[in-house]
Amino acid sequence: MQEQGHRILVINPGSTSTKIGVFDNDISILEKTLRHDTDVINSFENIIDQYEFRKNAILETLDQEGFNISKLSAVCGRGGLLRPIEGGTYAVNDDMLQDLREGFAGQHASNLGGIIAYEIATALNIPSYIVDPVVVDEMEPIARISGLSKIERISIFHALNQKAVARRVAKELGKKYEDMNLIVTHMGGGITVGAHKQGRVIDVNNGLHGEGPFSPERAGTVPIGDLVSLCFSGQYYREEITKMLVGQGGLVGYLGTNDAVKVEKMIEDGDEKAKLVYSAMAYQVAKEIGAASAVLNGKVDAIIITGGLAYGKSFVKEISDRISWIADVIVQPGEDELQALAEGALRVLRGEENEKVYPGNVNVEATV
Repeated sequence: MQEQGHRILVINPGSTSTKIGVFDNDISILEKTLRHDTDVINSFENIIDQYEFRKNAILETLDQEGFNISKLSAVCGRGGLLRPIEGGTYAVNDDMLQDLREGFAGQHASNLGGIIAYEIATALNIPSYIVDPVVVDEMEPIARISGLSKIERISIFHALNQKAVARRVAKELGKKYEDMNLIVTHMGGGITVGAHKQGRVIDVNNGLHGEGPFSPERAGTVPIGDLVSLCFSGQYYREEITKMLVGQGGLVGYLGTNDAVKVEKMIEDGDEKAKLVYSAMAYQVAKEIGAASAVLNGKVDAIIITGGLAYGKSFVKEISDRISWIADVIVQPGEDELQALAEGALRVLRGEENEKVYPGNVNVEATV
C-alpha cells in the first residue's frame, strides 16, 4: 500500500537568518537559508516583534520557488525557550504562544519558530508543531541534586539532534529508541552528553552554562574555588567572566579559534600546545561518556557521537579509544535540524506518536 503523502514546512529561525525546508514525508524537496539584513533585524525593539517580517519572507520565498502552500499538511517550527517539558512533538497552543511571546525562559530567535508555524498553519487550517526544544527535561530527581542546596542541576542540551540521531540509529539497528539505553554525545560549539534510558534523557550536562567537557568556545566544568577567586579579584566585570565561560572559553581561550579544522592544521604544523589542548578536549568528552555509562549502570547498547566535531576523524578516534570498551561507538557526524523537525511532525501525522499538549505535567518550580 502506498504511503499517504504528507508535505511539511519546517522553520528554524536564527539570529540573522531563517532556515526553512519543505519535506514530502521524510524526503527533503527544498532547503533554503533566508539571510536577513542586520539593520532591519536591529530595527525591531524585541526579537518577538520580528515574526511578521520573517513570516512574510518565508511565504515570499515559497512563492518564488513555486510551492503551493495549500498542499501543506503541517508546519513545524524550532522550539524556543519554554518551560521544561519532556521530549516529543507538541501542538502549538495558546499557553505555548504566550510563553514564547513573553520569553518565559529568555528571549531567543528560536522563540519565533512556534509563533510563525502557528500563524502560517492557522491560515491554512492545518496543525502546527514544535519538536524537542533545548529545554527538554527528563532528568530523574537524583540527577538534579548539585551538592549546593541553593543551586539545582537543570537540563539544557541539544535535544533535537540528540533524540533524532538516537531514533535513526535505533531504527538502523532494527530496534525501538524506547527499548534502548544509549549515550549520545553532541559535539558542536557546545558539547552535551546525554544518558538516554528507554527513550528518556535521564541525565545530561548543561552544555550552555558551564558543566561537562570544555568545547570550542565554552569552558565547561572548571575548578570552583579558583573561579570564585577570579570573580572577586576586582579585575573583571560579571559580563567579562560570563564571556570567559561562554564564548571565549575552551579552544578560543587557549588557542584563539573555535574552528576545529584550523586547530587540526596547527597540530599538523607541529604546534604542541594545540595538540595538548585538543587531546584534553577529547579526554574530557570521554570522561563525560564514562560518567553517563555509570548513570546507566553500565547497561549501554551503543554510544553515538554526532555534531560538527564528529567530522574530525582523529578527534573521534581519541575519544573512541578511551570508551569503546563500554559499548560499540557509532559516528553520525553533523546535525540536520530541518530533517529532525520534519521527522518529529511526521511521526504524529503517521500516528506513530501522539502529539503532546504544552506545558504537560512537568513541575516547573522544581526544574527552573
